[in-house]
Amino acid sequence: MSNRRTFIATMAALAGVPIAQLAAARSQRTGTARLAASWSAGACPYVGQLSWSGASDAGSVLAIATQIELPTRAHGLLQERGGSFLSVARRPGDWLLRWDGTGRALAWQWSEPQRVFNGHVLASPDGRRLFTTETDLDSGMGLVGVRDARSLEKLGEWPTHGIDPHQLLWAAAPDGSGGLMVANGGVTLHAETGRAKHHLDRMDSSLVSLDAGTGQLRGQWRLADPRLGLRHIAWLTSAHGGAATRVLGVALQAEHDAPEAHAAAPVLATFDGGMLRAASAPQTLAGYGGDIVALAGGFAVSCPRANGVALFAADGAWRGFKALPEACALSASSANLVWAGGRQAMTLHTGDSAAGVFDADGLRGDLPAMRLDNHWIALPA
Repeated sequence: MSNRRTFIATMAALAGVPIAQLAAARSQRTGTARLAASWSAGACPYVGQLSWSGASDAGSVLAIATQIELPTRAHGLLQERGGSFLSVARRPGDWLLRWDGTGRALAWQWSEPQRVFNGHVLASPDGRRLFTTETDLDSGMGLVGVRDARSLEKLGEWPTHGIDPHQLLWAAAPDGSGGLMVANGGVTLHAETGRAKHHLDRMDSSLVSLDAGTGQLRGQWRLADPRLGLRHIAWLTSAHGGAATRVLGVALQAEHDAPEAHAAAPVLATFDGGMLRAASAPQTLAGYGGDIVALAGGFAVSCPRANGVALFAADGAWRGFKALPEACALSASSANLVWAGGRQAMTLHTGDSAAGVFDADGLRGDLPAMRLDNHWIALPA
């Protein structure tokens, strides 16, 4: 506990010191962007905002605007209604942080005894509660922590009916009441061995629907291949003949023993409310989906081990592949996809993505000396 208090005091003294922006335009076609992100520079993990102001060629620089040093690496990010942000420690983690755009740490919350955070947090539509994915270290079972949004303190917890829960999203139930969709990754981790994976031959990954008022299980779905872990999820809403439909895209991470099976494994599954189906691709994607976002008419899944972003239609049909070394963090609007790799970041004008038409003439820029984590959020310039 003394280490935690010392860390918080030190960070409070250092927070809010901006780093000079380094970006410079090199052509007449310019643009700006701000992104909330987490990253590592050397051995130090940070969370903060990045600024991007530059040209459509490879001459611009994505610069650090504000940063807060962290005790361990972060993973998931959430922007709150009032403009603040929540960051969660990478699993198995012990902290939750609220921070603002100026680089100030506003509140820390540490995990309860025998609980660890699993990397993601979600706010209720009314902004009064937060939901965090967690693991019970005694039993190894997955939990959703229910928290007061103002204090970050836990009010209760519900089982996820699986192990290794990761991302969760809000979903309205057919009767109009609230529900949660939770992706159980299915991989056993032990506290004493950190992120080492155990008992992969007994993986049990699933997608579950929980009542957001009581935590009651409403439904559970699994893929036929038990070695495909469900981790990151994104909702896509589209209109067909005047009727709106919703499809959930699920980024997959393969855990096969055989290298050839691992390399050929799918990186996307889709869920239409009744069936969970894996989507095929005409090329190998190394069995690892790092992040997923919904585009107009489809999904983008980053594939850092295949060095690019795979593009799919809403039904999982293949739409193409955009190369970028170590591509991982994604953020999307109705017109643009912003994506980052190990050394560069790019924007992609999605055009008519439902028809597989993409125009990659957006911004392209170099990253400073950092390694981005899986997720970031594009903010208004």
